[in-house]
Amino acid sequence: MTNNFLDPALEPIRVGVLGAGTVGSQTVRLLVEQACDLSARIGRPLEIVGIAVLDPAAVTDPWIDRSLLTTDAADLATRADIVVELIGGIEPARTFLLAAINAGASVVTANKALLATHGPELYKAAADKGVDIYFEAAVAGAIPIVRPLRESLVGDKVNRVLGIVNGTTNYILDEMTTKGLSFDAALKDAQSKGFAEADPTADVDGLDAAAKAAIIANLSFHTDVRIDDVQTEGIANIKAADIAAATALHRVIKLLAVVSRTDTGISAGVYPAMIPLNHPLAAVHGSFNAVFVEAEAAEDLMFYGRGAGGAPTASAVVGDIVSEARHIAHGSLGPDIPLYANLPIVDGGDEESSFVLRISVLDQPGVLASVSQTFADHGISIKAVSQLETKDPLGNNELWITTHVVADRVVRLTADDLKNLSAIHSVLSILRIFED
Repeated sequence: MTNNFLDPALEPIRVGVLGAGTVGSQTVRLLVEQACDLSARIGRPLEIVGIAVLDPAAVTDPWIDRSLLTTDAADLATRADIVVELIGGIEPARTFLLAAINAGASVVTANKALLATHGPELYKAAADKGVDIYFEAAVAGAIPIVRPLRESLVGDKVNRVLGIVNGTTNYILDEMTTKGLSFDAALKDAQSKGFAEADPTADVDGLDAAAKAAIIANLSFHTDVRIDDVQTEGIANIKAADIAAATALHRVIKLLAVVSRTDTGISAGVYPAMIPLNHPLAAVHGSFNAVFVEAEAAEDLMFYGRGAGGAPTASAVVGDIVSEARHIAHGSLGPDIPLYANLPIVDGGDEESSFVLRISVLDQPGVLASVSQTFADHGISIKAVSQLETKDPLGNNELWITTHVVADRVVRLTADDLKNLSAIHSVLSILRIFED
C-alpha cells in the first residue's frame, strides 16, 4: 500500500524500541506491517531507529530488520523522539526511561511493576521536561482502561474501580471451577498453554494484579498509591473445597483488584472473593479480563477483553505510539497525571466485608458452641453455619461459617483464637464474599 498523500519530505518521527520479547516483537511487527496506515493517521511517517536486545543472534522474527538491532539500550534511549520500553522489571528500565525523558523524548511503556513502584517519579519527570508518558498496555493488556480513566472520565468523580486484571489467575480459577481441577493441575495446564510463566509467583501471589491496582488508583483518585499500599492476597491456597463451598453458596471465586474512595481515604486491595453467579464478573472465563468503573455522573462502565498476550498487548502499545506521534506532529502534549489529592491510604485491616471461613473441627459435643462463642467474643455476627456430611481422612468435621459484614482485621484475630481451641483442628481458609 502506497501512502500517496503524505509529503515525502516530511521528517519522520523516530521510534526506539527497548526489548524484542513477546510484546516487543509484536509491536515491531505492527509498526512495520501497518507503516503506511499509521503514517497517514499521524500525518508524518514513523521510523524505527533501533531495537535494543541483549542477544541479537537470538532474534529470528522475519519482520525485524537485523540492522536495527543493538545491545546499547542506554544510547538508543537518548536518540529517539519516542522511546518504547518493553524489557520489564525495575532496573535498568527506570534508568533508561529517565534518560529518555531527560533527553527530551516521550516514552511509552507496558511496565506495570515499574509504574507501581516509581510511577509518580516518572510522571513528574515527564511533566517537568514537557514530554509525555503513555502506558495503556501496563493495565489489562489490550483493554482500554488507562485512557478512559486519564482522559474520558477526567471531568467526573470516580468512586470505585474493580475487576479481574490477571488472566493467569482467572484461567486457573475457571479451570478449577468448570473442570474440577486441583490448583496444581490447573496451573500446569495454564503453563502448557502459555497463560502462565515458568515462575508464576507474581501472578498467583497477586503481585501482578496489585501493581495494576496501584496504577488504577493513581489515575482514579489523583493520589500517590504504590504497590506496597495495596493489601494483597493471592490464590495459591485456594483448594477444591473452597470451590465447592462457593458453588454451594451459588457463587464463584475470582481474584479481584478493588480500589475505592471511602469516607476515610483510599482503599486498595487484591484478594480472592466469592461473587454471585448473576454478577457479570462471574461470566468472565479463561484468560479474559474485565474492569468495572463506578463514577458519579457516568455511573457504571464495564471494559472487557484480552488482558495479556503478545499481539493484544502490542495493539495497546502501538496505540500509545500513534497518540504520542500525533502530539509530536502537531507540537502538542497529552494530559499529565496530577497527583494533587494526597488522600490518605486506608489500612487494609479496616476493610469490611462478609466472610466465609472453612474450619476443621473435632467430632465431639460442644464444638459449635465454643466456635460461636469465639465469634461472639470478637463481636462478629454469624449469618449461617453449615457442616459437611463427610469427614476428612482424620475423622474431623468441616464447618462453613458465613459472617455478616466485619473488618478484615477482626476476622483474622478471630481465626487466630479459633486455632487455640482444643476442639479446632485448623482454620482451612478465609474468603471474602463480594456483594455488589
